[in-house]
Amino acid sequence: MKKYHSLSAFFLALILLTGLCAPAALAAGDDSFDVNATSAILIDADYNEVLFEKAADERRYPASITKVMTCLLALEAMDRGAFTMDTQVTLEDTLYLGIGEGGSTAGLKVGEIVTIRDLLNCALIPSANEACNALAVAVADTIPAFVELMNARAAELGMSSTHFANTHGYHNDDHYTTARDVARMCQEAMKHPEFRQIVSSVRYTVPATNMSPPRNTHDTNFLISNFISGRSDLLYRYAIGIKTGSTPEAGHCLASAAEKDGRMMIAVLLQGESVSASADANYFVESKRLLEHGFNDFSRTEVLSPIEPIRTVPVSYCAQQDYITVQPAQGLEATLPKGVDSASFDRDIDLPETLAAPIQKGQVLGTIRLSYEGRDFGTVDLVATTTLERSQLLYILQHIQAFFGHTLVKLLLLVLVLVLLAFVLNRLVFGNRRRRRGRYNSSGYRGGRGR
Repeated sequence: MKKYHSLSAFFLALILLTGLCAPAALAAGDDSFDVNATSAILIDADYNEVLFEKAADERRYPASITKVMTCLLALEAMDRGAFTMDTQVTLEDTLYLGIGEGGSTAGLKVGEIVTIRDLLNCALIPSANEACNALAVAVADTIPAFVELMNARAAELGMSSTHFANTHGYHNDDHYTTARDVARMCQEAMKHPEFRQIVSSVRYTVPATNMSPPRNTHDTNFLISNFISGRSDLLYRYAIGIKTGSTPEAGHCLASAAEKDGRMMIAVLLQGESVSASADANYFVESKRLLEHGFNDFSRTEVLSPIEPIRTVPVSYCAQQDYITVQPAQGLEATLPKGVDSASFDRDIDLPETLAAPIQKGQVLGTIRLSYEGRDFGTVDLVATTTLERSQLLYILQHIQAFFGHTLVKLLLLVLVLVLLAFVLNRLVFGNRRRRRGRYNSSGYRGGRGR
């Protein structure tokens, strides 16, 4: 097949240079948009499209955002039938393993009997470190075995720059991730209804247990709850989660999600500015601004229509017509900055120079790949818009014509003509001589002596 390229040399070079990197996000209108964080990313969670990124592939410490992976594995174990939300577990003496001074806790005790529901809520709402260790034991019997599962699941999700060393995110130099990897992890976790319900809750009450009266816990995400911050201005009415994180080494981190007008965005900020109940909670403000950037400055746009005629291709052996029109097998949409025209997309079309009948309507004949500013938006099959039957007469005639058009055949024909010409000339020349000798003989002129 011959490829017809509409990419300019500049964009082709750009693609080649960035082929091993993550696709760049599209800039919306104002190219100066930025957030006050060391690393950040914004994705359209419904379509897994990156809308904004800033150092999204640089390693950072995730702090308590780690708990998203811990709870994801617990929910997946529950899906496999390992236990239910109401399964009771007795907390073991490994409950506070690897948790130093100042770590967040729900006050759970060794020997206390709680449910899986309690542990999930304690891990995600007040960010209890010990609840994560308890979930690990419930899933994998030991904490080290569970950490291995965490890293294996991260690899499955494509979190290639992530390594977990514990279940809760208490600082460890060998415990790291990236903003892009966190977004992947959160996107997977938000597929679970139980997870979404918990991370969007403002509080959870742990029922009375064998060792404690009821305990009230409150969400540490100020976009969801202002119980801790006391600041209603930080609340975001579209927020549906997800998880905060903070250590001296990690700084302040937030993975947030919001739903608005039937669309879901996920934003991740790592190493945001400091926050306390009385200080400026800047990384919540920045997260809200990033989410609003996705909702307000981007829209879902059709970049390729399924009924758009793309190109005509010459067709042989058909009496109906000598060409066929191809169109996309399906449409293609993308979340684009408002004002970006789909006509400005680069199209890389791969089709044969010619085709031969018969061709069936809907038959795949080639592909079209769409890209914009170095970002690949997908490849779609190109299909025939109609059925073209083969004409046997044209098929035979064109094959005959093609046969005699070959150079070797032409050479053989030339040799044959030359042989025939030589034969004719031979007959003409030598045939006349024989006829003349015959006339001489019949007149009595022979060689030898006379009378």
